Amino acid sequence: MAALTATTPTNAGVATPGAGVAASDTIARGVMGPKGVYLEILNGNAAVDNMTISDASTTPTGAAAAANAPSVTNGTNKTFHIKPDQVNPATGLVTVTHSVTTTVTYKLYPVG
Repeated sequence: MAALTATTPTNAGVATPGAGVAASDTIARGVMGPKGVYLEILNGNAAVDNMTISDASTTPTGAAAAANAPSVTNGTNKTFHIKPDQVNPATGLVTVTHSVTTTVTYKLYPVG
């Protein structure tokens, strides 16, 4: 399990080459902005990356929210908004899993 590192944009700009993902990654509440983070997944692999993004929040009726299970088609990028209420209060983390990792990279930006 690898802890993802966030890049904070500046007025002058910041180089963000991306970093490799692991089969299971975590996003700590401490790297999020007040409104969460944007997670961009760049899939350079020949296969689809089937992901799971944990969600410890609750629905308006109080039921547990379901984990998000997106996919990133090979040769494409997708960006996801991960909100602070998705963080597991017991661990302080959101967990992101990947079905493929070779040539799959991420970029993470705090929001707010």
